[in-house]
Amino acid sequence: MLVDTEEAIEFLMKSYVELGKDAAAIESRIDVVHQEIAQTGTYTQTLEELTIGAKMAWRNSNRCVGRLFWDRIQVVDARAAVTVSEIRDALFEHIGKATNGGQIRPFITIFKPGSDGPRIWNHQLIRYAGYASENGDIIGDPASVSFTEVCEGLGWRGAHGEFDILPLVIQESADAAPTVIEIPPELVLEVPIAHPDFPQVAELGLRWYAVPIISEMKLEIGGITYQAAPFNGWYMETEIGARNFADEGRYNKLAAVAEKLGLNTKRLDSLWKDRALVELNVAVLDSYHKAKVQIVDHHTAARQFGQFETNEQAAGREVTGEWAWLIPPVSPATTHMFHQRYPNKIVKPNFFYQEAPFERTEITPVKRGGCPFH
Repeated sequence: MLVDTEEAIEFLMKSYVELGKDAAAIESRIDVVHQEIAQTGTYTQTLEELTIGAKMAWRNSNRCVGRLFWDRIQVVDARAAVTVSEIRDALFEHIGKATNGGQIRPFITIFKPGSDGPRIWNHQLIRYAGYASENGDIIGDPASVSFTEVCEGLGWRGAHGEFDILPLVIQESADAAPTVIEIPPELVLEVPIAHPDFPQVAELGLRWYAVPIISEMKLEIGGITYQAAPFNGWYMETEIGARNFADEGRYNKLAAVAEKLGLNTKRLDSLWKDRALVELNVAVLDSYHKAKVQIVDHHTAARQFGQFETNEQAAGREVTGEWAWLIPPVSPATTHMFHQRYPNKIVKPNFFYQEAPFERTEITPVKRGGCPFH
């Protein structure tokens, strides 16, 4: 694919100014890129360009409330990894370093660019399987049913439990067959969910993994597209407690939690859903804290986003955002974002969803999207 020269030059000028480069350095680099695109149709980004581009992509992610830490992400250049084993090793290393024993570190691992580069079929590197039965019941995560079927079609066999870790599916190039690779159990840190005041909640056997590593999105920097660039931040508790566990199209555990709390679920005006939702998020936060796994609550995250806004304004940059995703799904009116509006303008570099390399099965109305770093 021919690189848009104007997009490449715009990125170079913007990023090099942020890096403190002088006019001569900027002009020299632009000349080199011009010549390379003219000769080959594309250009190779330097490690410095790759690094600042990945950081800018997080800063420009409209759905992410955790952007205060955009410049702290650690960039791993894996463009030389081309075989399945090399890609696998880089992904395993990412999981281990990002998890960091629970002290989560933001990481991005960037593989070879272009349409002939590798693809990672997983939505996240770590994700639970979902099994659909003939009668319509689902065991596990309904959001993973299609991908679980793909994995089983490729020879993987899950235990058909509620929290089975899916394997990685790696395609080293567009014309290569996908390869299924199990993740070593010792790499996956999970947190069992219990409530500090209602021990009976632990009877539900809920658990969740420590770090969300998005792996299906493409990264676009200066006209270059990286189809495989898995990245992570850390969890905000509502993503687990108010969405993964509570959404009807996901684990749908709200009624079960309410029962454990002894709430009256026969009347909606008892507000049992609200009370169960809050306590479920309390359980998630307390469980992660006790397991010494990094997590942020939605009030702290909102305050951090306010600091991000202040920083960006001081730097002369407009703060873009998708309001419906910036506000938390629990008590949104208690945050300042609820009372503000943001231009939902797409600025590059950025992350974008791309067409899945496999056919999806529609089981339940599971919404895709959300903050890529949470």
